[in-house]
Amino acid sequence: MANPKRYEVNQNGKILNRMAWMMAPGKLELIESPLPELAADEVLVKIKASAICGSDLHLFNGKHPSVKLPTAVGHECAGVVVELGSAVDGFQLGDKVTIEPNINCGHCEACLHGDYGYCENISFTYRVGKGAMADYIAVRQDKVFKLPGSMPFEEGALIEPLAVAVHAVRRADIQMGEDVLVIGAGAIGIFVAALCKLRGSGSVVISDRSEERLQTALRLGAKSTLSSKELAEHLDQAKSKRFDKVFECVGVDQTLSQAMRSAKRNGLITVVGIFEQGEASIPATLFASHEIRMQGSQGYCWDFPVAIQMAEQLDLGVMVTHKFPLSEVQKAFDLAVDRETYKMKVILEP
Repeated sequence: MANPKRYEVNQNGKILNRMAWMMAPGKLELIESPLPELAADEVLVKIKASAICGSDLHLFNGKHPSVKLPTAVGHECAGVVVELGSAVDGFQLGDKVTIEPNINCGHCEACLHGDYGYCENISFTYRVGKGAMADYIAVRQDKVFKLPGSMPFEEGALIEPLAVAVHAVRRADIQMGEDVLVIGAGAIGIFVAALCKLRGSGSVVISDRSEERLQTALRLGAKSTLSSKELAEHLDQAKSKRFDKVFECVGVDQTLSQAMRSAKRNGLITVVGIFEQGEASIPATLFASHEIRMQGSQGYCWDFPVAIQMAEQLDLGVMVTHKFPLSEVQKAFDLAVDRETYKMKVILEP
């Protein structure tokens, strides 16, 4: 059991933990309750920074295709190890860490083959009541990764979205000299563009309707930008340049159609965006006429160690635009969802 001197505890000696819950579309509550006993293979992490993700905003809008409300919220985080289960090894109190928030069963065919990202029973910590917008989170030791001591906690919280981008870029098998288009300059899109540059892409173009986001993308590694209007005009010109690899990082009909039209013959489109509507209309004739290929990319599988290494080559700090205390989680989400205000990563600090 945890040392009561290290935590705020109730009269029964239980650790008290505040955790944000999405109760209904647009409505969050910070609920305080005792933490359950730590399992033998779990690590207890005191959260120092947690970031709002695009999928969190789908929850806020009540339109996440895979999650129903109410639910705990938050899965991008970094913190410090403060307690170890009896069977945990390889960690010490005080280690700076981040958390891979997916949960795999370990016994389905995919898990047994090491492809746990395709687990038939996959879930995420926040979906089982362990949100990262909290004071503490307890997770299995195999989902905890040490961070460099010099990395600020706010940047450590961005390893999770960087791992999503790592997974997408690895799936796309980016080759030296290939021309790449990224549609959508949110955090994932910007990270995808940065990683493609590091992989040796010939040109990395990123498109978005926000000029501020495009400027951030240039700072992280994109070589050139197109506004959403410019991309539409570009595609209307029959002889305009097309791309070897295209990433769709938005999740709407229009951008998926643009991604397909942007690809060269035999080009590859990797779909990363979450589609709130679940279905989309596409120019299906291009599959045959241009022999284009399309694949999806979700989450990560053995990608966190790579993301931590790649972070050393990227200035993740430029992505952090706003910070709030955990007590102002509602205010933080209200800002994050506001389309009129520029923001990239909104960080909550317990």
